[in-house]
Amino acid sequence: MASQSQGIQQLLQAEKRAAEKVAEARKRKARRLKQRTRKKIQVMQSSHQKNKEKMLRQLLTIVCNIKPEIHKNYRIM
Repeated sequence: MASQSQGIQQLLQAEKRAAEKVAEARKRKARRLKQRTRKKIQVMQSSHQKNKEKMLRQLLTIVCNIKPEIHKNYRIM
């Protein structure tokens, strides 16, 4: 009976150690993902800053260059 109780205790301890290892691995994975995400955000922000002025100029050029035309489906009755 005592050996059975000791076996159960060993199993419980092994299960606890395994749960701790899994939790630690999840924490490491979360840190790695956070670090890569941070890098991606920094790259996107620098790209945004670099191209913002150029894109605004292009957008304003497109919006301001208006060529009035009659629609091809318009019929004079």
